[in-house]
Amino acid sequence: MTAVVLNWCDAESTTACLAALEGQGYPGLSIVLVDNGSPDGSGDLIRERFPHVEFVQTGANLGYSGGNNRGIEAALKNGADYLLILNPDTFMEPGALHLLIQVASADDRVGAVAPTVVRMDDPEHVWYGGGEFDSMRALGIHWNGNGRGARPAGPHEVSFFTGSAVLLSARAVREVGAFAEDYFLYVEDAELSIRMNRAGWRIVHQPGARVRHRLPPLGEEPAPYQIRFRDRNRRRLARTHLTPVRRFTFRAWFYPTRAAHLARYLLMGDFSRAGAIVRGMTEP
Repeated sequence: MTAVVLNWCDAESTTACLAALEGQGYPGLSIVLVDNGSPDGSGDLIRERFPHVEFVQTGANLGYSGGNNRGIEAALKNGADYLLILNPDTFMEPGALHLLIQVASADDRVGAVAPTVVRMDDPEHVWYGGGEFDSMRALGIHWNGNGRGARPAGPHEVSFFTGSAVLLSARAVREVGAFAEDYFLYVEDAELSIRMNRAGWRIVHQPGARVRHRLPPLGEEPAPYQIRFRDRNRRRLARTHLTPVRRFTFRAWFYPTRAAHLARYLLMGDFSRAGAIVRGMTEP
């Protein structure tokens, strides 16, 4: 069982994430810390604090997909049976890892187990409580009851996991591959969820396992880079995985809504986000 944590210029959050992970007390747990070429030297700083943890330096920012894939490669090379992918700005609540492993080990066709993800600043506010892939939006949709989080009593099957915190079966990853590196970041979790589902691997949400995630304030506009990569990758996913009819439905929703956002940002004088909308609509 190996956990992969990817750092990018955030020694404080990554250190807290690793400490909480080690606090799970799971026997045989190993950790791969990947630094995505952080220019602030945070990778070396964290490495000094956790000298017993395997360290991978990518030497460049490979994005979420590429950075995590380097860690996954190291874990598979070492013979890991399960891979826990954790964002560096997450905090695993006590006992969460044991609950995820219980679900994964109960059925050898489980390819991914997703915990409930809550806001770090408000742990009663659910951000991800299971999810599904929405082909019209070419996006993974979080079930969260608008934050209230109706929580099922036990593990249940879903069609989408969030990459911020997920336990992956090494067997499943060896069969279908890891994250799509050309996505760089955003929507790569939905894309991998699709490949797992189509290959017959189950994705299960374990509501009892909780992970806290540091998130932007509610209602805050997405950053320009988020807009650009999210929208570009939706289009890539649609081209790769949707049927002609579903691609038509996606386009009929996507382009009018992007045009509306573009007009809104232009009227606001927010040319940075307006430019990101254009890039997300046009980049191959």
